[in-house]
Amino acid sequence: MPRAHLTLDPSFTVGSVNRRLFGSFVEHLGRCVYDGIYEPGHASADENGFREDVLELVRELGVSTIRYPGGNFVSGFRWEDSVGPRAERPRRLDLAWHSVETNQVGIDEFSVWLEKAGSDLMYAVNLGTRGVQEALDVLEYCNIRSGTALSDARIANGRTEPYGVKMWCLGNEMDGPWQLGHRSADDYGKLASQTAKAMRQLDPSLELVVCGSSSAHMPTFGSWERTVLEHTYDDVDYISCHAYYEEKGGDMGSFLASAVDMDHFIESVVATADHVKAVRGSDKTINISFDEWNVWYLDRYQNVDKIDGVDNWPEAPRLLEDVYSVADAVVLGNLLISLLNHADRVTSASLAQLVNVIAPIMTEPGGDAWRQTTFYPFSVTSRLASGTALSVKLVSDTYETKDYGTVNVVDAAATSDGAAGSIFLVNRSQTEPATVTIDVRALGSVSTATAQTLADDDINAANTLADQNRVGLSANNTLVFADGTISITLPPVSWTAVSLG
Repeated sequence: MPRAHLTLDPSFTVGSVNRRLFGSFVEHLGRCVYDGIYEPGHASADENGFREDVLELVRELGVSTIRYPGGNFVSGFRWEDSVGPRAERPRRLDLAWHSVETNQVGIDEFSVWLEKAGSDLMYAVNLGTRGVQEALDVLEYCNIRSGTALSDARIANGRTEPYGVKMWCLGNEMDGPWQLGHRSADDYGKLASQTAKAMRQLDPSLELVVCGSSSAHMPTFGSWERTVLEHTYDDVDYISCHAYYEEKGGDMGSFLASAVDMDHFIESVVATADHVKAVRGSDKTINISFDEWNVWYLDRYQNVDKIDGVDNWPEAPRLLEDVYSVADAVVLGNLLISLLNHADRVTSASLAQLVNVIAPIMTEPGGDAWRQTTFYPFSVTSRLASGTALSVKLVSDTYETKDYGTVNVVDAAATSDGAAGSIFLVNRSQTEPATVTIDVRALGSVSTATAQTLADDDINAANTLADQNRVGLSANNTLVFADGTISITLPPVSWTAVSLG
């Protein structure tokens, strides 16, 4: 049986846990918006056409900041199409996902939805096919109180108060050849710097995110970050990271260790950003917005979902509707552990996406909304992880993987807010339970410990329309608390959260 030992001490910390770590992402892609959050004919729809059953699940999920409206979609998006009288809004071709965008949901409608969801807006501007002026225009529409053409247009459209959007993404995945307006790091860096400087002239308080690499496996990774930051270091606050993981070729061992890759990705980007900082002699630190991350079966999209054809432009097609297993949820929980263990530099993150499209929440038109397996580790971590991320001293048995070499069987993160604490654990072993002992004596007056676990005898089990509650959380009754030490047994391929009180 694999074994691991953790030592927690509040004197050794990573950094504060920013609520923005628990953000998500809504893109005009597939059924994320239409038939997802918005379905006017649904029995639960409110006066704005938004599904209240979905809103309830979004609030339960605990998402903080939501990135919108893309994603690849944003590089062909004309924001002004999405405001004003709905009957006058144009239908446009979305080249990114080969579909028709009706523009029935835009900035104003989505902002109403955000207020009901209790989340903040992170807005992405189009630097693919547009540029500085359009970024200034949408900023004026959103953030200027009144007295200008665009702020008064917002008021005429029914919104008196400005939205006060603070966080803005300067384009999306501009390193990717698939992106409309794709350009070199040098050209993008110049455009991003120009746009950032102009936006700050309008509102100096903005927090700006410059595009990093869309994957750590891009051929330009590292050099892209360095070049872009050489142009933008003084102008922005964040550089983005994007990463998706999937089981390939039946290699479950490597898949379960996906967080090892995320750790390396984060540490590489931090090293590059700090190199630019040192070269410039700057006292400013650039943090990471990991604003796309998830399990995504991209191979299935390429081979099954992908739409093409000059005359084939569907409206809100079923795209990227991955059905997530227990193993997928354990990997997602482990990716959250990675984010927490880098909370000093990753201060914003967005699970991509929120509804229907590689999402923790699924819906059926006219029917139910339900939780996928991945819903549970995210919702629990969002609720329990607060205060400060602790520097976990972890000793674990190991196993060999094809992709990442020798890795720990058990991975862990922990947080403490002074009055209580939480520990997050995964067991990557496919065949054996793992015994974990946790020394919490340095935390002081810890007197209780409870645990909940996501696991199943069938690691491919999933929640579907036909069986929406097949997988859920269960109390971990193997937990023993005595003399400042916790002992717990983790089932094979499992994610567990321990609450300390």
